[in-house]
Amino acid sequence: MIEINNESAIDVDETVLQRLTDFNLEQLHVSPDAEVAIVLVDEGAMEALHVQWMDEPGPTDVLSFPMDELRPGSEDRPTPPGLLGDIVLCPQVAETQAQAAGHTLMDELILLTTHGLLHLLGFDHAEPDEEREMFGLQKELIQGFAAAERRR
Repeated sequence: MIEINNESAIDVDETVLQRLTDFNLEQLHVSPDAEVAIVLVDEGAMEALHVQWMDEPGPTDVLSFPMDELRPGSEDRPTPPGLLGDIVLCPQVAETQAQAAGHTLMDELILLTTHGLLHLLGFDHAEPDEEREMFGLQKELIQGFAAAERRR
């Protein structure tokens, strides 16, 4: 179950984030009954979370709060249902990054949501080999989702 709550002042197509998360969970062999909450917040709320949880000043683009420490499954052994956790996005920060990268806000939110979901599933990018694995998988998922969206 995916719950999306937009508390930011920026209008976002939540149905795209819903389809993206469904697609990513399916690709990663996680039960469709796993629970994920996606919350979009403004810069003030994001800054408060960033300071509280990461001890870093200023708003950030995405924060992930894993719950049940679920990991990706396989085709014959999918991840059981459980509470994956929360992904918190800041569309204002994402908008700035999207402009710098030369793509749309939605493209940036797709990237950030996928990134946040991988963190919920135990991926990290602190070490170079972890970063290669996580960012490689992230790119694969985003490209797969884009192809699926074109087929819709």
